Amino acid sequence: MRLVAVDIGGTHARFAIAEVAGGKVVALGEAVTLKTADHASFQLAWHEFQRLSGGKLPNAAAIAVAGPVGGDIIRFTNNPWIIRPALIPEKLGAERYVVVNDFAAVAHSVAQADDAHFIHVCGPDEPLPSAGAISVVGPGTGLGVALLLRHAHGYHVQPTEGGHIDYGPLDRIEDQILARLRHRHRRVSVERVVAGPGIVDIYETLAGIENHPITQRDDKALWAAGMDGSDPLAAAAVDRFCLSLGSVAGDLALAHGAKALVLAGGLGYRIRDTLVTSGFADRFRAKGRFEGLMAAMPVKLITHPQPGLFGAAAAFGQAHLDA
Repeated sequence: MRLVAVDIGGTHARFAIAEVAGGKVVALGEAVTLKTADHASFQLAWHEFQRLSGGKLPNAAAIAVAGPVGGDIIRFTNNPWIIRPALIPEKLGAERYVVVNDFAAVAHSVAQADDAHFIHVCGPDEPLPSAGAISVVGPGTGLGVALLLRHAHGYHVQPTEGGHIDYGPLDRIEDQILARLRHRHRRVSVERVVAGPGIVDIYETLAGIENHPITQRDDKALWAAGMDGSDPLAAAAVDRFCLSLGSVAGDLALAHGAKALVLAGGLGYRIRDTLVTSGFADRFRAKGRFEGLMAAMPVKLITHPQPGLFGAAAAFGQAHLDA
């Protein structure tokens, strides 16, 4: 069955024609990216994709959205669009549809992508398990967390708010990162540290320790300077980010009873080489009496170019197994 797959964030909405059969994605067309600011509504962006596609669209839709998907109206944090799921058939002509959280879509992508779309980070270099729990963790603007449960009859994706668990320092530097964040937040979640914007507080904490003048820069500038090595302090902040990410990822995998963990998201891909050479693996394993268990757990990073679109289509396939 052919359908329109959509992945909507705050800045961009991506569209593609996909095909599913037997609950699986069998084809995903070239993605078309539209700026949300260029279109007054999702319906208008949908019609623009239809125009660019040069013809009538399939009467089915799989929509991944950055935010919660419950309720009669879906609102976006960073753009003025709204979606009323009950009106999708009328407004878009999609008689069958599914709407999922964007990170749940990523977990569906992990469930269905082939082995070629994963690279090894640490632990045993072996395929993801065919049964059991797999933690999916994605540092980006926030920290996405989902649980993928594979079983004999297929799989189940459980979205979570794991990015909002408490941050737990492991050394004096992380104690100081926490102290800095505590000035602004009564409760400090892991998302404050191991999401893209967290690099700013890590960097400024390190600058304070080194008595280094703090130059106000946003997270994008610090990531660029840290990754290209032009600023040694920013590079140290990237390394510290990887340490903290290892700790958080290990905590989540332990809490989920996972047999494997998959890192996802554009930021994860950008720092993939640093992850491998950093202390990420040591921190992932450092769980006291469970260090042996953690050391035996494969950790991979998904490299699919469009995990949101692919995962949205996969979610549709699972919701409409007769398609």
